[in-house]
Amino acid sequence: MSIMTDVWQTIVSEFSDIKDIHEATVVVLRLSVAALLGAALGFERELRGKDAGLRTHILVSVGAAIFILVPVTSGMTTADASRVMQGIISGIGFLGAGAILKQTKDHAVLGLTTAASIWVAAAVGVAAGYGREATAVASTIIALFVLAVLGRFEKYKNSL
Repeated sequence: MSIMTDVWQTIVSEFSDIKDIHEATVVVLRLSVAALLGAALGFERELRGKDAGLRTHILVSVGAAIFILVPVTSGMTTADASRVMQGIISGIGFLGAGAILKQTKDHAVLGLTTAASIWVAAAVGVAAGYGREATAVASTIIALFVLAVLGRFEKYKNSL
């Protein structure tokens, strides 16, 4: 019986990183904000028929939020958290690069806006994960304006 007790105590201690209801609420709120705002960006890309759409933007935003949320809630200093952010920014650059395609026929480059929206989704996730939810919401609104409104303006301008 003591082996089962030891196993159970080990399992409980491994899942005790969230200590109380306050911390659980913070974690769920920050990850939910990241997911919802990533979904808003991804939905816009999905409406435009882009390859990186809803699921990609949600996962990028939530992933970035997790990468910053865990160290920050564990007591990491601001200087150390800035190094985590540097890693996120660099890593997302590789993901965004995968969204960019060069057409050899007419030398057109496609996917730059989608790559930029992936980068913004990561930044929104970092803001939400760091506890800067209002900044994350404001950033998403600006990004949606750029994607939706300015995208229509560009099409209109190019049709003239």
